Amino acid sequence: MNERSEVLGTGVSRRKLLLATSATSISAIAGCSAPSSTEEPIPTTVSEHSSPDLEKWVDQVPRPGVIEPTGTKNGQPYYEIGMREVEQKLHNDLPLTTVWGYDGQYPGPTIEAQQGEPIYVRWQNELPDDHLLPEDTTIHSDLIPYDTLGVRVVTHLHGGNVESESDGHAQAWFTRDFQETGPKFEKNDYYYVNDQPPTTLWYHDHSLGITRLNVYAGLAGFYLLRNEHEQELGLPEGEYEIPLVLQDRSFNDDGSLFYPTAVSDDQIRGDDPQPEPSIVPQFYGDTSIVNGKAWPRLPVEPRRYRLRLLNGANSRYYNLTLLEYDETSGETAADGPSFIQIGNDGGLLSEPVEITDRLELGSSQRADVVVDFSDYAGQTLLLHNNAPSLYRGTLERSEETKPLPEVMLIDVDDAGNVQDSSQVPNELTTVPKLPADTVDRHRKLWLSTRTDDYGRRLHLLGTQDQIRGYKLTDPVTENPMLGDTEIWSIANNTGMSHPIHIHLIHFQVLGRQSLADYDATAETIDTDTFQSPRPFELGWKDVVTVDPGEVVHVIAHFGEYKGLFNDQTGEYMWHCHMIEHEDHDMMRPLRVGTDSDD
Repeated sequence: MNERSEVLGTGVSRRKLLLATSATSISAIAGCSAPSSTEEPIPTTVSEHSSPDLEKWVDQVPRPGVIEPTGTKNGQPYYEIGMREVEQKLHNDLPLTTVWGYDGQYPGPTIEAQQGEPIYVRWQNELPDDHLLPEDTTIHSDLIPYDTLGVRVVTHLHGGNVESESDGHAQAWFTRDFQETGPKFEKNDYYYVNDQPPTTLWYHDHSLGITRLNVYAGLAGFYLLRNEHEQELGLPEGEYEIPLVLQDRSFNDDGSLFYPTAVSDDQIRGDDPQPEPSIVPQFYGDTSIVNGKAWPRLPVEPRRYRLRLLNGANSRYYNLTLLEYDETSGETAADGPSFIQIGNDGGLLSEPVEITDRLELGSSQRADVVVDFSDYAGQTLLLHNNAPSLYRGTLERSEETKPLPEVMLIDVDDAGNVQDSSQVPNELTTVPKLPADTVDRHRKLWLSTRTDDYGRRLHLLGTQDQIRGYKLTDPVTENPMLGDTEIWSIANNTGMSHPIHIHLIHFQVLGRQSLADYDATAETIDTDTFQSPRPFELGWKDVVTVDPGEVVHVIAHFGEYKGLFNDQTGEYMWHCHMIEHEDHDMMRPLRVGTDSDD
């Protein structure tokens, strides 16, 4: 069987290109030719499975507890956190659901750390010999010993500016008690230096070929990094600061997790027999889960709250707002309170930003927001999502097969005179601007599609020299030097949006432009011609959404910059954070070196 690629010529107008993206991939470059895929509309679901009909708004949103250190190592806090299989009540009307959890809970316990104070963590694999969900052994079968006894895991601190040995490389996996380890495995105890701005990080599994299964089973948790400056700003704190991880799941009647194991006929090119079970191109569950509870509600007082929002879903986008809600009729009414965004993936913004429309969160993105409920005493609000399953940004909406508009309810108490001493200062911190006119290198990168040996759609990452994309095992092409500043121009030549995550560093979004207006052969770029970053894209980012038919330009510094972050070298990764895509080869190595490196 031969790997296939499809080619589409160039020269379409901007109008035709935008129209075409509602049903096809995109190819339009000024001055060069771009391989692409003349694919049919991508199905948004792979199964007609429906979860049991659950009554909504029964359970309260749980708050993950904060885990304490087990002891010390080299004078620093030391944690031992076991990954275990447990049964957990995800809805009052569901039987117990078998999940995997860090410290035996889903989501895992929150780690709280202070800037400048390193910690050690030993992630203990205490999982059963067999996987909770069916594995497709055709994925990276040349790299993964599927016949090895035991489940493979490795934990990645997402957003961590950490040493490569502790980054959670996809091939640094290990089985129970470290009996078997992957080729990139280097140490049992991970070292997190915490030398970066305070922010909302999260940890999750990153094992090659089964990340989608391990995270879906429950292996994820919050990691909050704080410092004195942030704690002196007067932001809501304590019980008025709530981390919320938004996910989607599907269930069987017995309460067990449902995850599809077969690709539908309209997702296959060619007549080759399909593996069983098979990886699916994307996953969209039909049940909203917040902090491990289905269709929950959150009681609040009529005052300010700080909500740390995380999209922890495998593939789903969220496009969020708060609406007044009539629980009796199930209908929404006027707009609710605005999100005042104070922080992003990499920490505080320089000043707060009011989100006047909706807040977009792709998989793994975080938003630190303050919401003032003081004008809504006695009311019920709905956290509403209007992102379609197959997300294409602002382009034409796709046909919905797995919508998830209702995320959770918020009940505002009708208490009288509530004391609220919190505030949102006009200035939050200093975010130095990375200069775009003095970069060391400009990389031109591509998101493309092919099909694999079984005719299944394969999303890949490429460069200007290989627009059709590279495999994970191809030689490193992104190899910045420590201390360099680079611009990455990421062009989306596919028919859907992708959240692109770069390990190790945080970047700033310079702006966007249409793929039809992009001259990939030009030696310089004019940032004045870009569409400005959207309000929720300001500050430091480690994930950026690249919509179909557009190019997103980001700028990054590799190493310490004006007292922020720290110098690290070695091998890391960058990839799409739709986890099904990441598992199926939309991931590449990233190597940061020095002048003395060979």
